[in-house]
Amino acid sequence: MADRAQVVPVARLPGHMAGRCDARAVEDVPRAAHRTQPAVAAGQLKLGRVDANGTMLRLRALHVMGHGSARIACATGVSEQVIQRVTRGGSRTVSLAVRDAVARVYDLWWDLRAPERTGAERAAATKARHRARRGDWCAGAALDDDRLDQPGYRPRHGWLPASGTGIADQSGPTIWEGIG
Repeated sequence: MADRAQVVPVARLPGHMAGRCDARAVEDVPRAAHRTQPAVAAGQLKLGRVDANGTMLRLRALHVMGHGSARIACATGVSEQVIQRVTRGGSRTVSLAVRDAVARVYDLWWDLRAPERTGAERAAATKARHRARRGDWCAGAALDDDRLDQPGYRPRHGWLPASGTGIADQSGPTIWEGIG
């Protein structure tokens, strides 16, 4: 895959994340282009913030695949508390940097299960999937990419089991630029 040739080295890890992520998850990591560019409605660029709905739905879809908040935080460089708050619907807006970091990770992982090589990984993935099921969150395949970033968009379907197309690359992605 051509996108996988470009990597972000560990040295780019922001200070607030240093030492928090599993070393295997932050080695040289591929960057990928967006499947879709998040849309920005007129007037949303005030103070660099946009409606959180699309970001929330992307995060919830990642949980369906077993990617928990800690794993997503590590991959995006966004604090786990922010990831959790947006995922549960506790934020009306997000910064452009958070929106873009989550969109990049979602573009890579939307159809891939979280790795479950260790007991800790299995427990984290199981917890994320159970949270998604309890919340009736839908997988990425059920989201309308053309409407995802429209304020008020709601998917037609709730939770359904999703097996994905494979397992997310253990090393990534990490999206550090613009996050701080």
